[in-house]
Amino acid sequence: MATPTYRTVDFVDLLTLEPHGPDTYVGTTAEYPWGGRLFGGQVVAQALRAAIETVDAERPVHSLHSYFIRPGTPDEPVRFEVERLRDGRSFSTRQVVARQSAGAILNLSASFQSPEDEADVTVGGVPDALPRPDDPETSDHSWGALLERRKVVSPDGRIGYWIRLDAALPDDPAVHACGLAFMSDAAPSRPARALHPEFAGRENDRHWFQGASLDHAVWFHRPSRADEWHWFDARANGLSNARGLVTADAYTESGVHAASIAQEVLLRKKR
Repeated sequence: MATPTYRTVDFVDLLTLEPHGPDTYVGTTAEYPWGGRLFGGQVVAQALRAAIETVDAERPVHSLHSYFIRPGTPDEPVRFEVERLRDGRSFSTRQVVARQSAGAILNLSASFQSPEDEADVTVGGVPDALPRPDDPETSDHSWGALLERRKVVSPDGRIGYWIRLDAALPDDPAVHACGLAFMSDAAPSRPARALHPEFAGRENDRHWFQGASLDHAVWFHRPSRADEWHWFDARANGLSNARGLVTADAYTESGVHAASIAQEVLLRKKR
């Protein structure tokens, strides 16, 4: 069977993992606009889905931390091996290794927490003056029928994105957490490249720089729907030794602070 592309793949199909023995699952892949390698957000979302399969449904994910080890290929499925590190009274911890024939492509740790009735405080939000997704001031950077993305450049030059999945998702909170994990890798790389002295606002900057995600973390603060718009307020924190760090906060259009993200990216000028 041919590998689906980002124009034809269904996100729910990507999250539908096939059991292959105890705590082991296999997931399908897709071709993305750049071709030749997998989207890191897909592997993170699938690894999180595999971890969720081993945790009580009443204990949602609150954070994940992952390292991208080598590029994945869309030409073969991905195998996810889950290790149950601990199940405590309030928290559960899982480790997931994603593998293809070349070896490990991702190592992910995820922590899950039983809900607690404690203080709920939000700092920040979506600025009133921010262009909304349908505003002509935004530019379309969507991926076919999979992901809708609208870029916003603020007056100070910062780059942020409105992002949502173009998918008919069920009401399952676990699916939406995985969807947010998927989207979280679609925001950080451009703000990091924009810091480079030779970026110069080029729209084709991918052709000038070699880049890759190195490690990625998401903290899930509150439930949200991944098929609704999220504002990813991204901040590049500097470049050094061919690496750039980007942090971001994800808010729903109504201002709910859904998640915080940190990613370090590889950034080399092509010579």
